[in-house]
Amino acid sequence: MPEHKRARPSNTRQSGDRLKLHRHHLRAAGRDYTLITLRPGTRARFSTNFYHDTWHVLSDPHGALLLSRLLWGLSFQRRPDTLVIIDRRFIDPNPFDAEQGDPIVLVPADLTHLPARAVQHLGRRFPRPGTRSGTVRWHTWGLDVAVAEWRTQQADGTWWQRWRPTADGRAAQVTRINGLLTIRARPSLLRVWAVYVATMHDYEHKGMSYTELDGPQWDPCRSDGEVQTFRDYHRRVSVAGISRGEVLAAEDAPGTPAELRPLIWRHNDTVRQRRTAISKSPMDDG
Repeated sequence: MPEHKRARPSNTRQSGDRLKLHRHHLRAAGRDYTLITLRPGTRARFSTNFYHDTWHVLSDPHGALLLSRLLWGLSFQRRPDTLVIIDRRFIDPNPFDAEQGDPIVLVPADLTHLPARAVQHLGRRFPRPGTRSGTVRWHTWGLDVAVAEWRTQQADGTWWQRWRPTADGRAAQVTRINGLLTIRARPSLLRVWAVYVATMHDYEHKGMSYTELDGPQWDPCRSDGEVQTFRDYHRRVSVAGISRGEVLAAEDAPGTPAELRPLIWRHNDTVRQRRTAISKSPMDDG
């Protein structure tokens, strides 16, 4: 597809098998990396934050389904030094206090060596013109089978006896390195995470769902991660942005993030109530 041509609207919402993605080649820290990215025009959006000693990936249900496909497909990759990056084009300010989220990098732990200096290079130099080398089809049909099996086992109460994936938790990690949130795991654990993320909305509470990105219970010595979604994610991002701007405009606005965040969290309610009042007000007949 020519570079100047826009993605078709139907493709921008795609989150199923054979997803279209872009492939890039980039040299960083003396290694040649193959980067898989979302296509321009993709409507999914994400953000990140660190709360309760846990790194969170934040999105809506559509974004979570897309993330599950990325995790599953990455687990079957065979090319060394391959990774998936959700770059700044698709990263929002977070939906709580509108601090800017970080790009997200998915790393197959047994295939890709990604030292801190390479992460720094990726964050500084990507995306840039000339790195794209083509479009790829992301094959993930096996995820649908695994999800159906998981749901069946939950429904008949046999999940504890039958769902026992031998996930290899060695080298699993969710942490921020040089401004990028890196999610690293071996293939079997990437697949477990993919199933959990794909089914997290089966247990939605007041429009919110979450699932943990944990390794096996016997390997607790790693950074914890979580995927959290909201049905009204985009509205929350908008409200937080307005709230942050209004709090910062005050003469006595605090200068440190630790002091600023609670003020924004509280002011979010004011912004939401104001929006609700406006939406319910009678129309002006003139």
